[in-house]
Amino acid sequence: MRLIVAGLTALLVACASPRSEVQPLVDAAWLNEHLDDVIVLDIRSSGGEQDSVRPYETGHIPGAISSEYSQGGWRVTRDGVPYMAPSPQDVEEVIGALGVSDDDYVVIVSAGTGTSDVGSATRVYWQFKVLGHEQVSILNGGHQAWTAAGLAVSSEAIKLEPVSYSADYQLELVATREDVIAALESGVQLIDARSSAYYTGASKSGIAARAGTIAGAKNVPAPAMIAEGSGVFVDSAAMASLWAGAGAVTAGEQIMFCNIGHFASVAWFASYEVLGNKQASLYDGSMAEWSADPELPMENTLDSAS
Repeated sequence: MRLIVAGLTALLVACASPRSEVQPLVDAAWLNEHLDDVIVLDIRSSGGEQDSVRPYETGHIPGAISSEYSQGGWRVTRDGVPYMAPSPQDVEEVIGALGVSDDDYVVIVSAGTGTSDVGSATRVYWQFKVLGHEQVSILNGGHQAWTAAGLAVSSEAIKLEPVSYSADYQLELVATREDVIAALESGVQLIDARSSAYYTGASKSGIAARAGTIAGAKNVPAPAMIAEGSGVFVDSAAMASLWAGAGAVTAGEQIMFCNIGHFASVAWFASYEVLGNKQASLYDGSMAEWSADPELPMENTLDSAS
């Protein structure tokens, strides 16, 4: 069985079933070999509601089902904060409606053209993990890696019968605003996965009320975790070097954030899966929530940034 873990190709001992050794990242060759053993979840999104052509309809991995990341119920506004994950119960309904049960092995497929695509895959992956779904992987490099390998695509739309999905919640993977406040007091490390310009306050996303970062956070930009021009994670050695260079630890409690929890999920995946830190969590509200409260501490809030 041939797998890619963090972009590093390795030959592992062959096994009868992919379930016996679930890997966070799989390559196109592995997926092609195991198409009959897994549910392929294509999360590629169209340009918007006015876009009449969906990527899934133009060609997808044979047998894949579709749930667009932008329109499939994976992001909602909660308590006035946009782009949050739905409640665990609502995510159960989203997944069950797709015909995916808690016993299925799911492989998530994004477009694979850059960090934003990777973020959609890691975000959905994180939501599966929050539900306690252990049999889940990401196709490293996404749909682009599949087609680059010269593998067949299909135009046949696949829909599965809805099922009842039962979760085993792992809420320690989810950090709240209160968790971040506690982290500031206890010294738990915070990781800002945004660009250095956002981190330093030189520029500001429209989603954030204030420029700068949460006080004391280290900056490990998500785009640096992805090989340039692709949707493939850098290998584990390069990842470890990146984090070390930023002064970020790779063990112990750690909370990731960005503007809306998207790039933060890339950092969470890198820490939790690539570097093996099982105490990493993701602050879902991120700067959209934190910066809106003027009482919460921030730094690098330059007056020139607006």
